[in-house]
Amino acid sequence: MSALCEPVEPDGRRLRARVEVEAYVASVCFKHGPPRLLGVELEWIVHHRDDPRRRLEPELLAAALGSHAPRTLRPDSPEQPLPAGSPLTVEPGGQVEISSLPAPAFDTVFTAVDTDHRYLSDLLARAGLELSRRGLDAHRTPRLVVDSPRYTAMERAFTPIGPHGITMMCASAGLQVCLDVGERGDVAARFAAVSSLGPVLVALFANSPDFAGSATGWAAARLRSVLAVDPARSRPVPVTDDPAAAWVRYVLEAPVICVRRPGANWDAPAGVTFADWVGGALPEPPTVDDLHYHMSTLFPPVRPHGYLEVRYLDAQDGTGWAVPAALLVALMADQRTVDAVVDACAPVADRWLAAARAGLADEPTALAARRVLDLGIPAVARLGLPPELDAVVAERLARLRDDTTTYGRLS
Repeated sequence: MSALCEPVEPDGRRLRARVEVEAYVASVCFKHGPPRLLGVELEWIVHHRDDPRRRLEPELLAAALGSHAPRTLRPDSPEQPLPAGSPLTVEPGGQVEISSLPAPAFDTVFTAVDTDHRYLSDLLARAGLELSRRGLDAHRTPRLVVDSPRYTAMERAFTPIGPHGITMMCASAGLQVCLDVGERGDVAARFAAVSSLGPVLVALFANSPDFAGSATGWAAARLRSVLAVDPARSRPVPVTDDPAAAWVRYVLEAPVICVRRPGANWDAPAGVTFADWVGGALPEPPTVDDLHYHMSTLFPPVRPHGYLEVRYLDAQDGTGWAVPAALLVALMADQRTVDAVVDACAPVADRWLAAARAGLADEPTALAARRVLDLGIPAVARLGLPPELDAVVAERLARLRDDTTTYGRLS
């Protein structure tokens, strides 16, 4: 969830032709204008402090969150935002997520999110719970904690494909950074930059090596699970000169995973794409609301959403999220840097799995990461962060720059 754009009003208009979907998706998912706002979404796995292997029960989590619990967890909850204004949501496996309100400056986002993060940590601590420091549950096998027609339909659809769907849903936690699309003439380059940065930033900030009590052999096993969920809904959106058209194709060709209806069963017929639905495969044509809901079930590393939702980063330890988020914001703050990022990342733009498996031990990715940090370290200095935050971010980025050199020598 992010507040970079206005909430979508309910829209029950029926969509009866592919061209209607194409026009609508291109217009609402790529809102052009000067890039002004940014936001972040932070997700954490929740554990029992005394034994992280214990199962998390929804009743305990709901009680711990109190008036902030979402209605998916407690139907009569007032769903109060956290003190600095961040909405709180709970994911299928009981992961908690806070979404910043949009702001024009990174330090504003950091201050608000840090305030709400501390408050949430204290709230959970009173119930004997704590937030994990990793992007994948290192202690438990995945299990649904939030019971809803959406999540049960998704679980049933993913199960025949393999174990990664339930892992993504119930055992993973990510850091998302939300950025404005930008001016019409800059959109292709901005989309190419945030997409091509994926393998580099995955390697630099990999934080999910263990799962359910065992080492995975991957630096970022969370991303491996996401990409393997269902390639039609989790593979990267192709980088082209027309990202809006590429996203439209992605949306139309992805299978429908659930159809909202009265009752608890929202299962969709197997193999029916959204294009099929528009073409008459189901009894009633989809509505605009159905289209929005369908797009919410797509999980590419970068998801156009009226803004660019960067989804490929692992959750970080504590306030460590500020480092990759500030780096990404800084790299996208100036069009000349954006163009330089595209060039720097071009050799490794498709090395998603190699970067997720080996991290900076993947030599081509480490070399590209060094070039990115050479661009990013001075760019972060230009953000004008408060001195204390600036020092922390600069120190971590400098250490990472040294790591890329070390890995390059070892390779």
